[in-house]
Amino acid sequence: MYENYAAYKGWRFRVVEYHTTDIGGVRGAIVSISGHQVNRYMKYEGGVHRVQRVPKTERSGRMHTSTMTVAILPQPKKIEIKIDKKDLRIETFKASGAGGQHVNTTDSAVRIVHLPTGVSVECQQDRSQIRNRQLAMEILQVRLYNLTLQRHVKTERSLRKDQIGLAERSDKIRTYNFRDNRITDHRAGITVHHLDGFLEGEQELDDMIDSLLEMDQQNRLRCLIEDFRESKSGMAFS
Repeated sequence: MYENYAAYKGWRFRVVEYHTTDIGGVRGAIVSISGHQVNRYMKYEGGVHRVQRVPKTERSGRMHTSTMTVAILPQPKKIEIKIDKKDLRIETFKASGAGGQHVNTTDSAVRIVHLPTGVSVECQQDRSQIRNRQLAMEILQVRLYNLTLQRHVKTERSLRKDQIGLAERSDKIRTYNFRDNRITDHRAGITVHHLDGFLEGEQELDDMIDSLLEMDQQNRLRCLIEDFRESKSGMAFS
């Protein structure tokens, strides 16, 4: 869905990491999306997405519910995150495949540990150790940036509780109900009855994000008006 949405918006989409389960599902992935105003739109996709469906293996027709967490992290500029080389422990090892067997005879996989924070990153996507090191450093920059962002959000949350994007990750933001052919965004209270079209990641997803963007702007404007009224009220009593 997001790969199609990136193509629809004219953005660049690149898979950085992709991990599958033993039964062929997706356990987790990291992708990089770059282009004009990417974060302006994609930040509204961060949170818990709930999926309700009847699996093909379910004989009784019982609905199953699963969740997927999406984290949207702005790619930090190099000047924003300063990483001292002496604070890094870089290790190399042989890349392995499913079941733990080694798929490379050279130490092409890279693990980087940021000693002050304990953040650890591994990358074995490429056959080149140099490329894996570059990718691991990119991921490390993003995760260190996210730590800083979380501290900032925690400080500001009490002042802007109603802003979209500052909710806890445990709050579900959207439900995809396959049996009812329905998508419901719980933040804006919007329901769309065209699941297949929505999952194509084009116009219908873009319309949903536009509605969230408009709602966010209205909330921000309301906060500014409330702050202005409170400041005027304080001046009247001073």
